[in-house]
Amino acid sequence: MNMTQLIALSGSLRANSFNQQLVEIAAEGAREQGVEVRVINLADYPMPLFSEDLEAEGVPAIVNDLKQQFAESQGILLASPEYNGSISGVLKNAIDWLSRPSAQTDIGPAFADKVAGIMATSPGGLGGIRGLVHARDVLFNLGVTVSPNQVAVPSAYQAFDEQGQLSDAETAERVKGLGAQIAQMAQKLA
Repeated sequence: MNMTQLIALSGSLRANSFNQQLVEIAAEGAREQGVEVRVINLADYPMPLFSEDLEAEGVPAIVNDLKQQFAESQGILLASPEYNGSISGVLKNAIDWLSRPSAQTDIGPAFADKVAGIMATSPGGLGGIRGLVHARDVLFNLGVTVSPNQVAVPSAYQAFDEQGQLSDAETAERVKGLGAQIAQMAQKLA
């Protein structure tokens, strides 16, 4: 039996992104359940804006590389900043590329039959929760089972310490708990 794998990412390209730090904390909780977690940073996967014309010319190799990693996983840990009440454009663009069929290579579905845990943090008082509604909808439409548990961490500038950890132990446990829950759900799929 193969080891259960999760992929963890945030919808932010910013260096020292609070959402990237948040998803890394969730990944710790998943690893404590004995699963392998690949934490990726979308800044390492510069993709052009999705266009069917570009797709017809050939899917960029970087897209196929990322899609292969998604295809090999049973679950997703996703943190997204909230931009204008929704998910970030870079995250939506990545999802659009990854959800397309792979004509040039035999890569399985990137999203279908996976489980996901979603989370967000923002400097505002709602912690990015409005964007999570959209993240949930997009993932559900792609065949992902999204946990009803989600975490939104408000006041990001105060919530994280200089090492990228959450200052509040209870909040940190909630985030790690979400990672652990997704790991347990994914283990049942492996």
